[in-house]
Amino acid sequence: MSKNIVISSDPIADMLTRIRNAIAVNSASVSMPHSKLKEQVAKILADNGFIERVDVNEENGRKALVITINAEDQPAKITEISRLSRPGRRLYVKSPALPTVKRGRGLVVVSTSSGIMTGAQAKAKNLGGELICEVY
Repeated sequence: MSKNIVISSDPIADMLTRIRNAIAVNSASVSMPHSKLKEQVAKILADNGFIERVDVNEENGRKALVITINAEDQPAKITEISRLSRPGRRLYVKSPALPTVKRGRGLVVVSTSSGIMTGAQAKAKNLGGELICEVY
């Protein structure tokens, strides 16, 4: 009766770690428990070309988020992915203070009052918020 259900206190950090681990072992895709927040962050990564595709599957009555990192014959586009705001230390910034990652080659994901978006989109809308993660 042992089920492999892991409850994480920081599901975003868990998602980023699964992506990092999949890249380290040259896996093309990774599966994890679904949440709306994780799906939104993954879709932003897909929209900006860091991952190939995001799918939501139903496995044993539970939704699973399947992230395709790269095509089978290509290397991963993510060099580094890291969590910025943590449950013990939240990082909030105003619009002018939003960071630029690797001189614009990277991406920062921000949770604003208008939803999850990139740092560039938040800056354009003059919105600040909580820094979720940075990717390059």
